[in-house]
Amino acid sequence: MPTKKTDKQTAFSRFLASEKEVPVLAGIAAGLYPMLFYFNNNYTLVNSWEHLGYFTLVFLLIPIVVCVLILRISRNKELSKLRKYVLPFINVFIFLFLLKVCLYAGLQKKLIVLIVLIAGTFALLLHKHLKKVIVLQLILAAIALYQLVPTIFNQLNFSNKWMEQPDHIESVTFTQHPNVYFIQPDGYVNFSELGKGLYTGARLELKDYLLEHGFTHYDGFRSNYPSTLASNSSTFTMKQHYYNGGTSYSEALNARDLIITDNPVLQVFKNNGYKTHFIAEKPYLLLNRPRIGFDESNIRLKDVAFIGTGLGKPRDVMTPLKSYVSTDKNKPKFFFIELFNPGHIQNRKSNSRGVEGERESWMGALQTANTSLKEMISLIHTQDPDALVVIMADHGGFVGLNYSHEIYSKIQDRDIIYSIFSSQLSVKWPQNTAPEYDSTLTSSVNVFRILFTYLSGDETLLENLEDNGSYVILKDEEEGIYRYLDDAGNVVFEPLDE
Repeated sequence: MPTKKTDKQTAFSRFLASEKEVPVLAGIAAGLYPMLFYFNNNYTLVNSWEHLGYFTLVFLLIPIVVCVLILRISRNKELSKLRKYVLPFINVFIFLFLLKVCLYAGLQKKLIVLIVLIAGTFALLLHKHLKKVIVLQLILAAIALYQLVPTIFNQLNFSNKWMEQPDHIESVTFTQHPNVYFIQPDGYVNFSELGKGLYTGARLELKDYLLEHGFTHYDGFRSNYPSTLASNSSTFTMKQHYYNGGTSYSEALNARDLIITDNPVLQVFKNNGYKTHFIAEKPYLLLNRPRIGFDESNIRLKDVAFIGTGLGKPRDVMTPLKSYVSTDKNKPKFFFIELFNPGHIQNRKSNSRGVEGERESWMGALQTANTSLKEMISLIHTQDPDALVVIMADHGGFVGLNYSHEIYSKIQDRDIIYSIFSSQLSVKWPQNTAPEYDSTLTSSVNVFRILFTYLSGDETLLENLEDNGSYVILKDEEEGIYRYLDDAGNVVFEPLDE
């Protein structure tokens, strides 16, 4: 009497030996692994129900329909001789094409031609082995699912306790209500670093322009984290997240939702009667389609691609800014304006032009940033002269490195570390009068706590300033979370658990 194991082996053998066509299974197998592969590698970008629906449609339902329909069409007498090649070709083509979509944005015509050739060769020479390929595709999908489940479980069950404030700041009441502009030029290094060292030759034209318009500069200011998501999720929660204990290499958990949907900073402004505005050149912070918690936004979720980097051609931000400034003049407003220049050097080695090439590219982007900021400040100065305006970069430009991902290996060079974390901070205080405690403006995590102290007059809020340390997470033999700059800005190398 055969055992259950023997029965299973026999059923598997029968499946492989059967000549029965399996278009539905071929469609599922072709799309399932690419879908799970993308979720595994980009979960924080696709962790929405809308993304699940989109990927189910594009990666599963459409491949099934294509396999079934084309197989039926091939029953035509004129095409019957090609029928045995049809399903193998479609399966391999869809599988490889969807993997290409997961790995590379854009059309990549040459790559598509290569995929057609591979699928065609398989169909002609190895079509009898289609079911073995389907089994292999399903095994890959099972492995990917095994890897994905813990990621989903950890994120769904991670505690937001780290966001809890130590005092009453979330219920603070403002005693003055100027419009507040929080302008963030990505990767703009602090003026105290520009023009020397790694940034020799960088023009300081913006520094003088801002001084002429009443801004105060804060030399030595720095970010607490080296990426936009990690830095902003700390800034808008007014708390150090320390990478949530190493859960992610680039951000706090659910960073985009924290920044765009709901955070203590946004709620404080709303509680004090402010109308809130999000204006961005690119939809980078909206990639996972978070609910937009700002009252107004120049980008709608329906305009955000389901697959992409969110770093395409920049949008016009001046037109929506002019519109928002001129409306609701009797209501105080908060603006979060995200600019993408000068940015930082290329992320990956394959895209790098080397240290000097990346430096030149950053210098060119610096000029673009200066032009945009001057235009924006000119508008605000003319239309809203009593506003509180903050220009704060999210991190440095990484000049001096070949590519930005080199930060995941230990670095102890002072200039390189400051190239990563040094970020510009300039503030135009109403009536050009800075508070005495503005010397506490040291790092991005405490900026809004200090601004709320100024707007409320409640200096007890300064008793709970966060640690001003700057942190990086390493992947090499020193794997872990490390403090690179201490509270005073000194270069250190201290594991977080110490």
